[in-house]
Amino acid sequence: MVSSARSRRSANRSWPRRIFGWLIRILVGFVLLSILMTVIYRFVPPPITLTQLGDMAQGHSVTKDWMPISEMDPAMARAAIAAEDGNFCGHHGFDFKAMSQAFQNNEKGRKLRGGSTISQQTAKNVFLWQGRSYVRKGLEAWFTMLIEHIWGKRRIMEVYLNVAETGLHTYGANAGAQRYFHHDASRLSPVEAARIAAVLPLPSERQAIDPHGRVLRYGNRILARIGVVQRSGYDRCIR
Repeated sequence: MVSSARSRRSANRSWPRRIFGWLIRILVGFVLLSILMTVIYRFVPPPITLTQLGDMAQGHSVTKDWMPISEMDPAMARAAIAAEDGNFCGHHGFDFKAMSQAFQNNEKGRKLRGGSTISQQTAKNVFLWQGRSYVRKGLEAWFTMLIEHIWGKRRIMEVYLNVAETGLHTYGANAGAQRYFHHDASRLSPVEAARIAAVLPLPSERQAIDPHGRVLRYGNRILARIGVVQRSGYDRCIR
C-alpha cells in the first residue's frame, strides 16, 4: 500500500518534467527547422507563401513570376527603399527610430506608414501569415534576425521584390510590371517602378496604372526619392 502511494506521488511529480521535456523538444525542433528553411531559401526561391495559399483557398488564381535581382531594373529596388525603408542598408533588420515614429503617429491617429523594415516584411511574407498578434510579431523578429545573418541584404531585397503583393492576387515586381505595363521588370522605368512601390502598402485597393489622388501623389514622391537613394548610396548594399 505504501509503495503504491509512493509510485503515484512519483508519477504525479514526473508529469511536469515530461511536459517541460516535450516543450524543450518542440522548441529545439522549431529552431532547427526554421534555420534549415532559411538556409534553403538562401539559394532556392520560396515555392509558395501562406498568403498565396490563402488566396488559393478562397478560389483565386495567383499570379507570380520570379526574376533574379540581377535581371531586374535597379530602379525597382531603389523605389522600394524610397517607399518602404530608407535605412535598409543601415540597419540590421530593425529600424527602432521608424518604429517609434510609427507608434507616435498611430497614437495621434495619423498613420503614414508602418515601422516595419523591408527585412521584417520579407520575414513575414515568406515564413508567416498576415494579421496582427504578439505571437506573429515575435516569430517575425526571429525570422528577421535569421535572414539578416544568413541571407544578407541583397538576397533579402531579391526575395522581397518577388513575394510582396503588387496587386490583387499578384505577387512580385515582375508579375506587377507585366500586369500594369505589359513588359517584364527588366525594362521598368523609374516612373513605373515608383508606381509599383506606391501600390505596396495597400495592393488590394491601389492600382499602378492610371493612378490618381493620394496614390498619384505618393508615387510622385517616391519617384523624386529614387534619385536621392541612388546619389546618396542608400542602395549600396544591393549593388
